[in-house]
Amino acid sequence: MSRESIVFVLGILVFLMPYLGIPDNWKFYFYNVAGILFILVGYSLRRSAYLRSIEKEDGEHDGDSFAEHRGSHMTPTEEVEK
Repeated sequence: MSRESIVFVLGILVFLMPYLGIPDNWKFYFYNVAGILFILVGYSLRRSAYLRSIEKEDGEHDGDSFAEHRGSHMTPTEEVEK
């Protein structure tokens, strides 16, 4: 079952739960488990959307990295002595 289907089915069950005649303490446990599942599936969906947004066309991940390059690896005094 896909993650989107899990969210859809849990949403329907949460909506229908007050009308099904289930005992209150069962509802309490169901709502707790459904909440945890919503959190986990929601996090997973957000993470995969983020990873898709930073992925380059060649399959590599694009990140915001910065490296300053100074032409040579010598200090300014070593360049003058040279």
